[in-house]
Amino acid sequence: MRALLSKAPGGPETLELADAPDPVARKGQVVVAVKACAINYPDVLIIQDKYQFKPERPFAPGGEVSGLIDSVGEGVEGWAAGDRVIAMTGWNGLAEKVAVDAVKLQRLPEGRSFAEGSALLLTYATTIHALLDRGKLQAGQTLLVLGAAGGVGLAAIELGKAYGARVVAAVSSEEKAEAARQAGADDTIIYGRAPFDKDASKALAEQFKAAVGPNGADVIYDPVGGDYAEPALRSIAWEGRYLVVGFPAGIPRLPLNLTLLKSCDVCGVFWGAFAARDPKANAAHTATLFRLWEEGKINPRVTETYAFADGGQAIAKMGDRGAIGKLVVTVAE
Repeated sequence: MRALLSKAPGGPETLELADAPDPVARKGQVVVAVKACAINYPDVLIIQDKYQFKPERPFAPGGEVSGLIDSVGEGVEGWAAGDRVIAMTGWNGLAEKVAVDAVKLQRLPEGRSFAEGSALLLTYATTIHALLDRGKLQAGQTLLVLGAAGGVGLAAIELGKAYGARVVAAVSSEEKAEAARQAGADDTIIYGRAPFDKDASKALAEQFKAAVGPNGADVIYDPVGGDYAEPALRSIAWEGRYLVVGFPAGIPRLPLNLTLLKSCDVCGVFWGAFAARDPKANAAHTATLFRLWEEGKINPRVTETYAFADGGQAIAKMGDRGAIGKLVVTVAE
């Protein structure tokens, strides 16, 4: 088979489309013939050895795929060759075939494209866990979403609205603001590009405060980090919850006196570890996501597709923080 391989640490330009051995389904596994692979920020980090997992090389990036089951290993029940599936792989998704533990499969509904299917789970599963388990979001509360036009950002808007919140979306351009409004955001903020000096940071904090209102944001969803974090935290409500989701703008340093003054919580969100530690709770969230998808309350927005050989370009765009919605690589027609 062919795979887009990382043979040494580096950027997307180091990836090589090359031959690799066909995977074999071990006990409890299936082999999926990959049709589409969605790109996420961990793909930017994993090929540079900056992610929390460091696979043995050579490996292919790509953590979520959709496709057809090619073969079924010993002990696997309920799945057969030809079944349409969504699979969370962690890595090796940018390949023509990938071996996956059967417990990590979801059935791709009829009428949904492979591109849509590949773009669903990581962003929405991360976000429903963040908002409900860590953020305790309730109907009528105010949710501030940073980086709101990215994959997890749009997921946060849609899920926030599905659960009855007022959603304020913070983005870096009018084009992204329009994407946030189309996803259902009640209000939008357009912020500048970091780094910020002290005056700019204070001005951004005032911008956040004006947008969320005098009572502050009950939940702040931050997949951005960097210099955006402290100004956002300054707009939090009394006993609000600040959700730490990711750091494409850098790892922030927060003044902890702010948490005392607002009696607020700073909550880490690590969906992968949650799913492994509490598979029943994760399965319940996943079932909810498929129901909301069927009801039209969430809808993965695939804005660009790339040919298999151009998968590195998709990862580069993700790394430059230029993506709106989800970027998907078409591995096979």
